[in-house]
Parts: sequence; structure tokens; C-alpha cells
Amino acid sequence: MTGALVAGFLAAPAASAAGGVPGGAAEAKGVAVAAAKAAKKGIKWQDCPAAWGLEKPIQCGYVTVPLNYAKPNGPSIQIAVDRVRATGTAHEHQGSLVYNPGGPGGSGLRFPRKVTTKNPIYAKIAKAYDFVGFDPRGVGKSAPISCVDPKEFVATKTLDPVPGSNADKLAQRKLAKQYADGCAQRSGKMLPYMTTMNTARDVDVVRAALGENKLNYLGVSYGTYLGAVYGTLFPSHVRRLIVDSVVNPAQSNIWYQANLEQDIAFEGRFKDWETWVAQHDSFFHIGNTQPKVHQEWLKLRAAAKKKPIGGLVGPAELINFFQSAAYYDSSWIPVATTWQKFRAGDTKALVDAAGPDLAGAATAENSNAVYTAVECADAKWPTSWQKWDRDNTRLNKQYPFMTWSNAWMNLPCATWKGPQYNPLEVKTYKGLPQTLIIQSTRDAATPYAGAVELHKRFQGSRLITEKGAGSHGVTGLVNPCINDRVDSYLLTGKVDAKDVVCKPHATPEPKVAG
Repeated sequence: MTGALVAGFLAAPAASAAGGVPGGAAEAKGVAVAAAKAAKKGIKWQDCPAAWGLEKPIQCGYVTVPLNYAKPNGPSIQIAVDRVRATGTAHEHQGSLVYNPGGPGGSGLRFPRKVTTKNPIYAKIAKAYDFVGFDPRGVGKSAPISCVDPKEFVATKTLDPVPGSNADKLAQRKLAKQYADGCAQRSGKMLPYMTTMNTARDVDVVRAALGENKLNYLGVSYGTYLGAVYGTLFPSHVRRLIVDSVVNPAQSNIWYQANLEQDIAFEGRFKDWETWVAQHDSFFHIGNTQPKVHQEWLKLRAAAKKKPIGGLVGPAELINFFQSAAYYDSSWIPVATTWQKFRAGDTKALVDAAGPDLAGAATAENSNAVYTAVECADAKWPTSWQKWDRDNTRLNKQYPFMTWSNAWMNLPCATWKGPQYNPLEVKTYKGLPQTLIIQSTRDAATPYAGAVELHKRFQGSRLITEKGAGSHGVTGLVNPCINDRVDSYLLTGKVDAKDVVCKPHATPEPKVAG
């Protein structure tokens, strides 16, 4: 992104000479330089380091990319990649399928394990494609960034996310500023370049290093925004593009508004789960109606506020644990079972599930640092506390489950010390093939409107709607209506003549009480 520096922000991106595609002329040239180098060098594939936990025949390697694409011969970083070769014949082979699981801050290195663990959903496309994962810039094995000591990051939070007074708000504001300052102190050199646009450029360099003329890509959650930005910047480099559980790419939505929209959707999906718990009261014994289950949730939350459960699980930890039920159907039974065990006197079950995870502290801290750095850099954020306070106070009245937790997580962006850019206008440019968009109607993390918006912006795209479902990430679930169309698209390039509405996948059914 180029333009005049005005009041700490870069002006809107200029269109490059390449077919009017935006992104900055200097950066566009820089990508071409880096991609040419990568294509010539390739990737030195070898067995993955034992500490990475990636079994043979998965192979690992690195791709060198510029830190700043406007200076392709300047400082560089290495992007960690891995792959497992296609299981089919040479005749069946269609190249590499590159995957991003979301975040920002998620690692894609476990993607090849969908093949090595013989996940049947991916069996057909595994015959045709090498499955390729990568750690985006700043993540894991790719020049990782940090904002705070990991042990401090996972330590039990002493403040209830829902403020009871202005003093509580002031304390949270202080913590958010300290976090933003910590990012600048610990990772300041990386922060100006931690953008979705630069990660998309990295993906194009990885494509070249893989020896592919065109990219096959599957992105979930934030990975859909990365895919949308890639498709906008590099339309003629796309062969197949699937986006699953879609971030609304409208410039006005990135990222402050997106988080407000999440708060509303999370409330609805949490109620869906509470309703399901009530329907299975014979198993969980928590309440036989959604309002009764919700009252028990409020009691649990109040007890944790008064005294952290086991000394380790306060309201913040509870919300973090219980929100997984609003994210994924696969968490419905485990979360309800853990709650049931706690109510029966098993405190350890809840502490083990929701308490601080010291073993995973470094990964969790790094993931949150990247999440913050990318979202803060991708867009201009409100700096007025009055706006944050007004918006979140209003939302919290109707949607209290996640509103203030979400606000505090993103508030470092209000005092961010790195540059904040203008989001890219996602749209169709010449050369972009038909893309496949997949979305459930009750998704909390990326509300359904995001898929509709991208569908409008990517001309010729097809939208597959899983009606009545709400799990975040649809392509990895068993639903033949969706699975068969994903296979068809990746194997043949064909999509339905019209958009498709699928029935929801099967709802979890507990077999015995926990």
C-alpha cells in the first residue's frame, strides 16, 4: 500500500499498472521480484523438526519473503511451510492446495494432517492435491511476534470483563494501553508490515516457490478475508478459491464494526446452545428451558466473580471456555459435560478445561499478538474512548455474553503505535475465476451477512448456504450437500448454475450423561 503519510495513516491505496489492480505500484513490483526469486529457488523440503509434531510423510521447509514489499531487496523473513504429497496418480494430480485456518494468528501447519490421519472428508481431493499449510508472517515458526510475557498472558484475569463502574473501565483501558505498548516494545520492527495485504503477498510468493502458476486456496474464518484480498490483488493468479465462514470484506466493516457485529451473533448462537442443553436436560440436569439454563450460567458467572473457581477460573476464563460452544458444535457436548461435572462437585474438570494453560502459553500469546497486530494495522480504529464506551454499553444491554470481552480484546487498537492503513476495497478484477463461498446462517464469529457481501463483490461466485446451522467452519463437517460440491469444484472447477441452500449437518447427540 502506498500513498502520502497523513496524520500517522497511509492514504488510500493507489492502483498499480497491472490491469488497474490496487495495492501500490512499489509493492506490486516487489511481489514480482520476490516471486521470481522464490520460483527459481523453490523449497528445500525435508523431514519436519520433531518438535513441530508433524509426522512423516509430511515435509517442511521455508520460503523467504521481504519484510517490506516496497523494498524487496531489503530485510527479509522466512515463512514456514509444510506439505503432504497427493495420494493419487500423476494423472490425477492438480497441484497444491494452500490452506489458512483463520485468526489472524492461526497456524496452518496442521493442514497436511487431514491426509495423514485419513480424514474421509478430504479423501477425494487428497488424491489430486498436495496439501500445503503455512504459518503466516508473525505466527509460530514465521518470524513470530510477541506483546507480553506468555506466562503473564495466560495468568488468571482479576477483572470481570463486564465493568461495574467507571473505575473498572479505567482499569481495562490501562491494561489495553499497556498491551499496545508491549507490542511496540517487543515487536515494533514488524508492526508496520503485519497486514493482511502483506500476508496475501506472502501467499503469492509461496505459490511461486511451490512451482505453481496459479493458486488453489481454501480459507476459513479470517482466512476468507485473506483469500478475498488475495483474489483482489492477484486475480489472474487464482485457479480455485474456496472461502468458508466469511468475514464481511466491506471497508466499513474492517475491523471495528466486525467485532460489534460478532457480539450480536454470539449472543444468538450462545442461546442456540443453551436451548440444546435444555432439550437434553435428562443428560445434563442444568435446566429444562433455555431461560433456566441461562439463569444457571449467570449464577456460575457470579460465583466465579465473587471467588475464582479453584483459584484459577474467574469470569474472563469462563467466557473464554463457554464461547467455544458458540463457535463450534463439536464443543457443545464437552462444554455441557464439564459444566455438569462441576455442578456435581467436580471442580477439577472445570479448572482443567478453563484454567490457565501454561503448556500452551507461548502459542496462545503469539496468536493473540498477531491477531492484534493485523487487525490494528489493517484499518483505522476509533481513538475516542467515548465512542468505544457508547457503542459497547449500548450493545451490552441486549447482547452481554461477549460484548465487553470483545471490546477489551480489541481496545489496544485505540492506542496503537504502529501505522494503521486503509482497508483494501475487495472487488472483482479481470482474470478472477468463479469462486466458491460457503456459510452457515447462524455463524457467530463471521455472521452470514459477510458471505452475502463477498458474493456481491466477487462476480460469478457461488454461495452455498447451510441453513439453520451455526458451526464456524463448514467444509470440515459431514454434510454431503456441501462436501460433494467442494469435491466437485476442486476436482473439476464446476459449480452449480445457481446458489445452493443445504440442510444443516447433524446436531450433536449425547449418548450418556457425563
